[in-house]
Amino acid sequence: MEVEQTALPGIGLRHEFTTQSGRRIGVVSHRTGRRDLVIYDKGDPDRACEAVQLNDDEADALSELLGAPRIVQRLNELHRQVEGLVSVQLPITQGAPYAGRPMGETRMRTRTGSSIVAVVRDGRVVASPGPDFVFAAGDTVVVVGTLEGTTAAADILAAG
Repeated sequence: MEVEQTALPGIGLRHEFTTQSGRRIGVVSHRTGRRDLVIYDKGDPDRACEAVQLNDDEADALSELLGAPRIVQRLNELHRQVEGLVSVQLPITQGAPYAGRPMGETRMRTRTGSSIVAVVRDGRVVASPGPDFVFAAGDTVVVVGTLEGTTAAADILAAG
């Protein structure tokens, strides 16, 4: 599926794609952080027939609903396509150095070359958490990278 990205000067970015049934759908990501889900008129793909403004919680919820089941599937596809790429699930235990602290403080990518792609909390998946996401005891962190990088990530989450 092709997703088109268009810069909107002074506003942000628009990402659009066409569904199999021919409907055009887009997301406008404003520089302010606001996001709009846009559904275009089937007869006139340049005319929005519906636009829904989403706050951060609503955008996260929609992302989880649409993306969570696909994360594991996409990771499995990547593993088949890219030799040397691994993903691991790492626990945040009670008393772990990053329990109660923002993800950005780990500096995971800088220190290991690995990326935190999701966090599972209470059976819900938080896909692509941002640096302000606060880890909690009981979370499971999904990390993707090389074997060496993910091993280093495990050490960081366990020992600091």
